[in-house]
Amino acid sequence: MVSDILIEVVTAIGRFLLNPLLYIAIIFAIFLGYRRVKQERKFFNRRIVWGWTELVGQWKHGWLYSLIISLLSVGAGLTVPKAFLLWLIAISVLALFLFFINALSPIYTMGLAAFAIWGMFHYHWTFSWWKISVEGVNLLEGSIVTITILAGLCVIAEGILIRRTAIKVTTPCVEKTKRGMQAIVYRSRNVWILPIFFVMPGEIIPSALPYWPQFTLGDNQFALVLFPIVIGFSKLARKELPALKLPKIGRSVLILGQLILIGGLAAYLEPLIGFITLAVGVVIRVIISIYYAMQDKTDIYAVSQSTKGAIIAAVLPDSPAEKMGLLVGECIRKVNGRPIFTEAELYEALQLNAAHCRLEVLDRNNEIRLTQHVIYSNDHYRIGLLLAEQRDI
Repeated sequence: MVSDILIEVVTAIGRFLLNPLLYIAIIFAIFLGYRRVKQERKFFNRRIVWGWTELVGQWKHGWLYSLIISLLSVGAGLTVPKAFLLWLIAISVLALFLFFINALSPIYTMGLAAFAIWGMFHYHWTFSWWKISVEGVNLLEGSIVTITILAGLCVIAEGILIRRTAIKVTTPCVEKTKRGMQAIVYRSRNVWILPIFFVMPGEIIPSALPYWPQFTLGDNQFALVLFPIVIGFSKLARKELPALKLPKIGRSVLILGQLILIGGLAAYLEPLIGFITLAVGVVIRVIISIYYAMQDKTDIYAVSQSTKGAIIAAVLPDSPAEKMGLLVGECIRKVNGRPIFTEAELYEALQLNAAHCRLEVLDRNNEIRLTQHVIYSNDHYRIGLLLAEQRDI
């Protein structure tokens, strides 16, 4: 029995590597990195963040949540029908091809997949292409419970990812304001992959195993499949800095995921609650997106030129500026005692002291602080600061 299960795990990994969604999502992440670097060079004549950051983060940031959800999925026997996973592939691939990154929220993809197979069952519709056959499933027999629970878990993971990691690939862009001035806006585009083990009707794992699975579709045997859940997030921030706005969005999505999870558990008592939970979850997720998008429909910018000094638009990773603790949105008033307003004035002031760089900074709370750092001969032209100033666009 143990050897059979190990063989099934290896087979599940094989299915994962054959899944076209996996490679489409990888190519999409590479494209996002290429497009971001091209945009950074257009506005600032340099790359700000490493070009492979999106691809590395696609796997690096989600593996722990994948492991937790997989353990819960397999341990509780959260069985899902094959048709659900096939619809999930189709919906996710379509969203990637159409560049609808925000449509890759799990509540959208899983909710649409669930209602799609319910519709197929209700209208007795089937679909066959090559060796793939998709049939409707009566979700009221149990799968609506497991789908809703898994959707809740994945939305919780989405909220945590937005809250903690979306900021890592946020890039500044120059935008012309309604008054003809130039300001800095910040765009965050992320596509994460969560490799999750799902249980579905199969031929390897018998339901006679003690206390497993707890949720089934009435089958006697089950199989494992390792499936790439693709989660996408895109946001343009104007009025508020990404470091302040993205955690708020993530917290809202996290709370939504918890509510969906509760609804999934309640569906065990009444399956109809599962349908209602998925539908309401989709509506609330749309409201969250619209609410935070409307906040940025304004001519007020968090980062723009100022008469107080030079506003920091970006801090390059592993640079002297980062070591000095400088943050996006802070205002540099003086460098080595000289007032500055532009990047040219910044580097002229740096030449005044060949040993140290002393800065007077107005932080995000409008409080003045002093910072300094040792400057080496080659650091004068790569201190690692991008400032908000007039640029050609």
